[in-house]
Amino acid sequence: MVPGIDLAGTIEETNAPGFEVGDKVIVTSYDLGVSHYGGFSEYARVKSEWVIELPEDLTLEEAMIYGTAGYTAGLAIEQLEKSGMSIEGKEVLVRGATGGVGTISLLMLNNLGYDVIASTGRDDAEEKLKKLGAKEVIGRLPEDNSKPLEKRTWQAAIDPVGGENLPYIVKRLDNNGSVALIGMTGGNNFETTVFPFILRGASIIGIDSVFTPIKLRKRVWRRLAKDLKPQQLHDIKHVISFDEIPKAIDQVINHNNTGQLFINLDIDQAIKFGKSKIWLGVWEHNPKALSFYKNRGFRVTGSHQFYTGSVVDNDLIMELDLTTNYKQSL
Repeated sequence: MVPGIDLAGTIEETNAPGFEVGDKVIVTSYDLGVSHYGGFSEYARVKSEWVIELPEDLTLEEAMIYGTAGYTAGLAIEQLEKSGMSIEGKEVLVRGATGGVGTISLLMLNNLGYDVIASTGRDDAEEKLKKLGAKEVIGRLPEDNSKPLEKRTWQAAIDPVGGENLPYIVKRLDNNGSVALIGMTGGNNFETTVFPFILRGASIIGIDSVFTPIKLRKRVWRRLAKDLKPQQLHDIKHVISFDEIPKAIDQVINHNNTGQLFINLDIDQAIKFGKSKIWLGVWEHNPKALSFYKNRGFRVTGSHQFYTGSVVDNDLIMELDLTTNYKQSL
C-alpha cells in the first residue's frame, strides 16, 4: 500500500472525458491513500471523478501546501458563511490553532477580514499566531460546566479538536452562531443541553472533506486560489530531509509542530545517511515511467496487484541499488 491522502501533478495518460495529457490537476480525499494507492509516489493512477483541475492563480506546490488540511479549512469557512458568518459579526474562534487545519483557517479568516481568536495548548505559540493574523491568543478551552448557557462571545468557530470541550464553544456562540466540527483529537463524545440550540439558534456543522459533492469541491478550490489564498501561505511550509522524519513525527504526536511539512526525498540524502536501496511501484501499463526509471538504473524485482474499482491492475516493484547503479541524472 502506498500512503498519501493528497497529490497534485500533471496528467501523463488519460482516456477520461474532460481531461487531456498535460493538464495540471489535484486529488484529495475519497479513498486516496486509504484503500487506493496514494500520493507518496511520482506516478499515480486514480479515478477521473476524484480529479480537480488546478485553478488559475494556484501552483501545484501551493495546492500541496494546502493539501487536505487546507481544503478542509476552506470547506469549513464556505459552510460557515452559508450559515451566516460575516465580517460584520463578532469574533471567530479557531481551536487547535497551531495544527494543520487550525493554522490555515487562521490565515484564511484573517485574509478575508475576520477578527480571529486563536486557541492553543502551546505556551510558546502566541507570538507566531499573532504574526499569522490572530487578534488574540487564548489557552486550551476549559472543561464544560453545568451552566446551560454562557456569555455570547463568538459568532462562529472552527473546531478540529472536538471532545468534551465542544459544548463550551456552543454555549458561547452568538445568536444563530455555528461551529464547524472537523476532527476529534480531543475525543469522540460530548454531552450538552438543548438550550443553545432552541434559545440562540446555535448550529453544529459537520465538515466532511472526504465525499464532498464535486460542484462544491470545485468551488472551494477556486476560492483557495482567489479570496481565501493568504499572502503568508508559503510561510507555513517547512521542508525537512528524509532523516528528519522521525523527529517530525514525534513533534506532531506531541503537538509541537506548526504549519505544513514537506519532505525532500533527495537520493543524495539517502546515500548520505547510509541507505543502500530505493524501491518504488510503477503501473505496468505506464511505459513512459518504466522507461524513465530503467534508464536511470532501476530494475523490476516483483509486482503487486491492486484494484481500481472493479478493475484489477499490477504495479511493478522497481529497485535502485544506490551502491552500484545510482546515476546523478536522476
